[in-house]
Amino acid sequence: MAKMSLDDLRKLRDSKKTDLSKRDAEGKEIQIVVGMGTCGIAAGAKQTLDAFITGLDEHKIADTCLVRQTGCMGLCHSEPTVEVVVPGMPAVIYGMVNAEIAREIIQKHLIGKELLSGHILDRPAIDILSK
Repeated sequence: MAKMSLDDLRKLRDSKKTDLSKRDAEGKEIQIVVGMGTCGIAAGAKQTLDAFITGLDEHKIADTCLVRQTGCMGLCHSEPTVEVVVPGMPAVIYGMVNAEIAREIIQKHLIGKELLSGHILDRPAIDILSK
């Protein structure tokens, strides 16, 4: 193994602190829950999870969003599945979420506050949604 300089060690420490702070739920209003059961992983949920983490960093909203994993949501036919919880909006489960759809969810749902109707698997009845 190559020797690391003091600066290299400091950079490594800072990057790990940043990674750990992303897992901290305190102060984060938005939740993104990626189904990571075996069915989800086989369908590409790891790439979906990575796309959310990268996209949130790119849009500089990672400090307000908690990205976490869960087991199978029971929607194996629509994997990868992602539940999105945003204050003031209904909790929504999206299906068939690849990296491209993850970026679209960030742009439209998290930032634009609009639902992506083409990938919604589960949402509240229309009568409880307010305009």
